[in-house]
Amino acid sequence: MAVSDWKKSVVYQVYPKSFNDTTGNGQGDLQGIIEKLPYLQTLGVDYVWLTPIYESPMNDNGYDISDYYQINPDFGTKEDVEKLLNEAHRLGIKVMLDIVINHTSTAHRWFVESRKSKDNPYRDYYIWKEGSKDEPPTNWESKFGGNAWTYDEQTESYYLRLFDVSQADLNWENDKLKSEIYEMLNYWIDFGVDGFRFDVINLISKGAFENSKAIGKEFYTDGPKVHEYLQELNKQTFGDKDIMTVGEMSSTTIEHCIKYTNPERHELSSVFNFHHLKVDYKNGEKWSDMRFDFLELKRILMEWQVNIAKGNGWNAIFWCNHDQPRVVTRFGNDTTEEDRVKSSKMLAISLHMLQGTPYIYQGEEIGMTDPKFTDINQYRDVESLNAYKLLKNRGMDEELIMKVIGQKSRDNSRTPIQWNDHDNAGFTTGTPWIGIPENYKHINVEAALEDKTSVFYTYQKLIQIRHKYDIVTYGEIEPLHMEHPDLFVYKRHLNDETWLIIANYSNRAVDIPEDIDLEGEIMIANNDLKGNILQPYDAFVVKISGN
Repeated sequence: MAVSDWKKSVVYQVYPKSFNDTTGNGQGDLQGIIEKLPYLQTLGVDYVWLTPIYESPMNDNGYDISDYYQINPDFGTKEDVEKLLNEAHRLGIKVMLDIVINHTSTAHRWFVESRKSKDNPYRDYYIWKEGSKDEPPTNWESKFGGNAWTYDEQTESYYLRLFDVSQADLNWENDKLKSEIYEMLNYWIDFGVDGFRFDVINLISKGAFENSKAIGKEFYTDGPKVHEYLQELNKQTFGDKDIMTVGEMSSTTIEHCIKYTNPERHELSSVFNFHHLKVDYKNGEKWSDMRFDFLELKRILMEWQVNIAKGNGWNAIFWCNHDQPRVVTRFGNDTTEEDRVKSSKMLAISLHMLQGTPYIYQGEEIGMTDPKFTDINQYRDVESLNAYKLLKNRGMDEELIMKVIGQKSRDNSRTPIQWNDHDNAGFTTGTPWIGIPENYKHINVEAALEDKTSVFYTYQKLIQIRHKYDIVTYGEIEPLHMEHPDLFVYKRHLNDETWLIIANYSNRAVDIPEDIDLEGEIMIANNDLKGNILQPYDAFVVKISGN
């Protein structure tokens, strides 16, 4: 059942298109989510976060919204949303919607009006700038590649789109636009939703429109009025209600995230940052071939843990989402079944004992892996397909291109959840919109539920521990052995109680450091302790002092 203190809660992310298909059209739907709510109740999560389900051309999988009030018919109807809310609430699960208010689809009514003429009432809802056809207003780069401005023949001017050409950035300087956004959010609050995940919310305030020495993000990342805008958003919508919010923060800083989440500032409940998921980007380049830097991973996680706590802010903690590869393939080891299971548990334990709100991405709780596609035609993600062309143009070898895309593609996490060993992993009776890994025959929910030693039950127990023990939520964090090449070690302290967390991230046996004593009550582990040696991918949580 859901806990009353949102800080003790755990969120499960659903990517509806790949969750459960009840119509046979190869895409997941809202009825499919309703059907599986009892499974999520068994897991024990408190919230379900749905990626966008609104009307959309789906150029960016729903993050290009064309109508905030209508439901994408591919997913179902508004009545389905109502039924989902009612059924989730009956089972003690709250529901968070994903809202994109940095940009809309160019198919949105506002934008269609906006491009009609320079004096259209909706013109100022977006960011339009004069410029000749061959010379964009600035040299800013889109997050998806190419210049961030798109020329529109009709009014001979440019609109800003930090993402896809079909995603026009909104102008938060416009009060009328803001009031429309507040009205829309209040509509969904009144409809019964329990929280919001705000997409790239720290980009809503644009600074000077000037040329950049790099790609322009210094002008709009954590922009000059972003905190003012969020405080106003809070005040006009969710601030005085029991609504949990999380902001997705692009290229942000700890200082800003403390401001975003310190309760006294009345902005957001929590923040996602992605710095720890760039530790396999060679020289900061996503589309590169690199094994992750373990020491850097620890350093970033702990820097955020310690400093956010000092500033009375709040982290969202996570390994996976719809934009990231599967963590067991990325930071664990999926080459053998034993290593896949063990390293999945190790990664879960070492993350879920951190401070913050944990997010579990669909399939993570059973240790799903990257699909290991071998042909570019198996990919659907616009960013991956663009990267393929870009790397081709740079002259990169085809084999290396496929290796890099295989490591980094957003489609790694978008393959359907593997429910059972039947056709199409039980996801659909039709043809799935994207291929399903061969390993669904043994990696699936049905098999995980039957095996009491499966990854699923580690996640279930971690959620129970968080609900039961305040130290996991409120305990101070003490990083240890930060220079150890294989071990992730830290303590949690609350009052007179101390827990020790130790995890071996390597595929070899490692001596436990002499100053680490594992005497005490084992709260959760993925192996039996064997002397003073940690076996490959061992993880232990030990209560070493306190009542």
